[in-house]
Amino acid sequence: MTADLNGVAHVILTAGDFARSTAFWRDLIGYLELKVVLDSDAMLYGVGGRTAIGIRTGSPENAGKRFDQGAPGLHHACFRMRDRDAVDRLYAFLKDRSDIVFVHGPQEEPWAPGYYSILFEDPDGIRIEFNHVPGVGLLEAGREIGGAEIFD
Repeated sequence: MTADLNGVAHVILTAGDFARSTAFWRDLIGYLELKVVLDSDAMLYGVGGRTAIGIRTGSPENAGKRFDQGAPGLHHACFRMRDRDAVDRLYAFLKDRSDIVFVHGPQEEPWAPGYYSILFEDPDGIRIEFNHVPGVGLLEAGREIGGAEIFD
């Protein structure tokens, strides 16, 4: 028996500075060719590639605050690209921006055979990764990893 989970439907990020954050994310959503289905003074939401990315306003008491990766909650979000070239092209698109900070440019990582990624902090300090893993990587249907069955 397998679970019914079939991927991540969307990731919603809360911005400390909504105008600054959405200026960046609007550009990235456009680059990724996601369809913007909501662009208001409270939320930006783009859909495509079997997922969606949203950026929403924060509560008034958190205005201007930056993300703390070490606090309980989200550590980082990772989006999968179709191939290594897509990771490289995205890096070329982003590398000269002054509103984000790169943790690392394109490089191989030990997490799975062929794992290749970029990692940066968005304008609010939220760590965002884009990766490519050849084939199905560790997401191979029916394969057991650490006693848990992995499925697609």
